[in-house]
Amino acid sequence: MSHPTTQAEPGGTPGACLVIGAGIGVGGAIARAFAARGHAVCLTRRPRNLDQVEALAEEIRAEGGRAHAYGVDARSEDEMVALFDRVEAEVGPLEVVVFNIGANVRFDIRDTTARVFTKVWEMACFAGFLAGREAARVMVPRGRGTILFTGATASIRGREGFAAFAAAKHGLRAVAQSMARELGPQGIHVAHIVVDGAIDGAFTRSTREDVQTLLDQDLILKPEDIAANYVWLHKQPKSAWTHELDLRPWSETW
Repeated sequence: MSHPTTQAEPGGTPGACLVIGAGIGVGGAIARAFAARGHAVCLTRRPRNLDQVEALAEEIRAEGGRAHAYGVDARSEDEMVALFDRVEAEVGPLEVVVFNIGANVRFDIRDTTARVFTKVWEMACFAGFLAGREAARVMVPRGRGTILFTGATASIRGREGFAAFAAAKHGLRAVAQSMARELGPQGIHVAHIVVDGAIDGAFTRSTREDVQTLLDQDLILKPEDIAANYVWLHKQPKSAWTHELDLRPWSETW
């Protein structure tokens, strides 16, 4: 069992950072960015992907950071409550919580079954609500903390084939807005990040052959650059908090 750390005070040790949905792309980059700044990072994915998140945690430890891996179904209220309790008891007080589950799927409306719609909503919206609620539960008594939600183009507009995804992401954005208005006066910074555009990663590399050209010309979002903005949001002074931030390549139409 790890020894608890102290949550960040001015000039003190950074507190724990929980990344829910820590894959090899954006989630992993966010975890690495916070670990590089001294946070003990706690990484979660579904139990069936625990080996992948454990490998990521090992890589972060090899780089000199502190990392812990958990297999959690973020749609389960019981598992999420237990996760937050475990992190607080075994790692330390949570200073940053990042909800980074995507659930981006495409179905024509006539092919969108009730099961598909419900599952996408559970993953991209309901799980975000659980993460935000549990983060608030442990942060509000301390009067400080940062809660960050990863959004998408679908957070602000629907598109053909993405009714389920857009509905879920719109819902997550509404949760984030409501939380920001409620928790800001209690010292908790809540922000929603609209990531608008293709992101360099396994999926994009499997569907395109020109990824390196796109990277060289900054025509595609780079996970490490996205992650830098999450750290920046966390470090913002209370006199000038950002609630919603749009991130997109310079050439992206919007």
